[in-house]
Amino acid sequence: MDMHGNSLKTLRQDLIKRRKEFAAGQSYAPSTNHLITNLNQFLTKSGSSIQSIALYWPIQDEIDLRATLSTWANAQPHRELALPLARLDKHLDFYRWLEGDRLIPSQHGIPEPDPLNQHRSQLIPDCILLPCVGWSSSGDSKKTHYWRLGYGGGYFDRTLAQLRKNKPNLICIGIGFDWQKLDDVQWSAQTHDEPLDMLITESGVFS
Repeated sequence: MDMHGNSLKTLRQDLIKRRKEFAAGQSYAPSTNHLITNLNQFLTKSGSSIQSIALYWPIQDEIDLRATLSTWANAQPHRELALPLARLDKHLDFYRWLEGDRLIPSQHGIPEPDPLNQHRSQLIPDCILLPCVGWSSSGDSKKTHYWRLGYGGGYFDRTLAQLRKNKPNLICIGIGFDWQKLDDVQWSAQTHDEPLDMLITESGVFS
């Protein structure tokens, strides 16, 4: 059963509320630490195939990966981080980011890079990390696909559809917790939804 309109809005609100409660609970810190360990292990295994990562600025109790990724970037001179900038046409551009950069709040209140900063050029990242409001899986014994439920703006789906045409080896990774998994009754991906290449939770790295 596909969910539309108010029911999907309610599902998002319920998941965001639950995430807030989870973030205030005792299992949040160990779960987050396990997830970050799994992310670091993946990045170590990826070696030189990933040189640039687009992260997200955490809002509404999303997992904060900024310190972890800054450590990753600082370990090698050629590694770079980027943050998304939402365009008026509901696509995203990515700009190089360093800790301490001045950011500008978007119309949604999310800190974004300043596109007029001449010291921070645009880039197309090798890897994009996406926070999940919820997530689901589909497929058979041969191949499992993972899907992200976001905030409903469609920015990432539009952006990924375009980027994947120009950069087929782009790796798009959903970041979430095990409890955020949704079944088909709650939500199933639509035709316009772009699949994740990987999903990282506290339990492991899934692809």
